[in-house]
Amino acid sequence: QVQLVESGGGLVQAGNYLRLSCAASGGSFSYYFTAWFRQGPGKEREFVAAISRSGVTYYADSVKGRFTISRDNAKNSVFLQMNSLKTEDTAVYYCGAGVRSDIFYRLGNYASRSSYDVWGQGTQVAVSS
Repeated sequence: QVQLVESGGGLVQAGNYLRLSCAASGGSFSYYFTAWFRQGPGKEREFVAAISRSGVTYYADSVKGRFTISRDNAKNSVFLQMNSLKTEDTAVYYCGAGVRSDIFYRLGNYASRSSYDVWGQGTQVAVSS
């Protein structure tokens, strides 16, 4: 089974940017529908962005226009470019990979935690005012 490792988190001031990476080992990312979720202090883990095997992207309303998800199958990696960061973006960010068909996810299931089969350990993002 594929294993995921996130990196790129850190402490930045509001308005700045970060780029998160999720690297896969033990399998090819091209076989997976992938997503980023986040969990803020005292909050439930919530959907951030997802990308299908063919490159179709989905975003939470709270990050649309500021975050961009992308994938590089040659590097076996998925990325999350986060611009114009806000204090409310502070959270641990997790990468998830799912094995179901793209059609399954396209029906709205891309935003559900239970739709993903493998998770990374997370990377902390802290945005100060």
